[in-house]
Amino acid sequence: MATGKVVVEKVGGRSTATSSFSKYPLKFLLPTKAAPAGTDVVWIYSITYGGGIVSGDSISCEFTIGDGCTAVITTQSSTKVYKAIGSKCSEQILEARIGSESLLVVIPDPVTCFSTARYYQKQIFRLVSDSNLVLVDWITSGRHANGEKWDFDFYKSINNVYLEDDYPLFLDTVLLEKRSNQSIAERMQDYHTIAMVILFGSKVKEIQKQVQENVKNMMSEQLQISYGGRSRRQNSESSSRNRFMKPEFIASCSSFGHEGKGVVIRIASDSTESVYNFLRQQLAVLQPLLGQAPYAC
Repeated sequence: MATGKVVVEKVGGRSTATSSFSKYPLKFLLPTKAAPAGTDVVWIYSITYGGGIVSGDSISCEFTIGDGCTAVITTQSSTKVYKAIGSKCSEQILEARIGSESLLVVIPDPVTCFSTARYYQKQIFRLVSDSNLVLVDWITSGRHANGEKWDFDFYKSINNVYLEDDYPLFLDTVLLEKRSNQSIAERMQDYHTIAMVILFGSKVKEIQKQVQENVKNMMSEQLQISYGGRSRRQNSESSSRNRFMKPEFIASCSSFGHEGKGVVIRIASDSTESVYNFLRQQLAVLQPLLGQAPYAC
């Protein structure tokens, strides 16, 4: 049985949560004043009791976004995954159905896994041809104040997007697992946050174009900085090799789906705040649709 369910439908010409259910350890908050006047959107805050996911917890959510509706799923803070007990793995499953000409925006704060944590996440989105989706999925390296850096044991995040008749549109898996020959921290080097952003549908077409152009300009500038730093040290080959200026922020864009209807952005950064800044800047244009800009606070 699902831990939580929300149904959003048109009532009196407005997007309305007509059904909402949740049970421990999950809780949904649907503040009636979340959507400012003049906007047609339902905000859904997903939180867990105790502010995190305990070892062995299993959370399953179902969302149905009816035709012509707009909904936002977000969190009030990062999703903390506490230390594992033995080999127990915490898991969170989300399945969403998005109707015709509807928009679902999933903009959580990042997952933060504590030392030895084990976490599995699977998110499935079922769309029709004119559905719209914005999805942010991201993870930090851990609790820096406690000296933890990629110190968890296992993290797996699956994001699958399907069109009608279960046609696979976008299938993605991220797996970070501690190995005996090399730690996760060694593989991630100096990067502390990795993120993925999906933009799909006609309602976010202009955003796609702008983000792609912004990422192109950002990375051109980063490469120029790295190349310039290398050139200044070109008289010492060993110094150039050992002191290469690795970009602090890396982003890439690629299209997917028929006629490139979807765009995926992948990010690696040495700080969580720089990713927050990127998301605020790039998704700010959603404000007219949502009533407030994502990650504004």
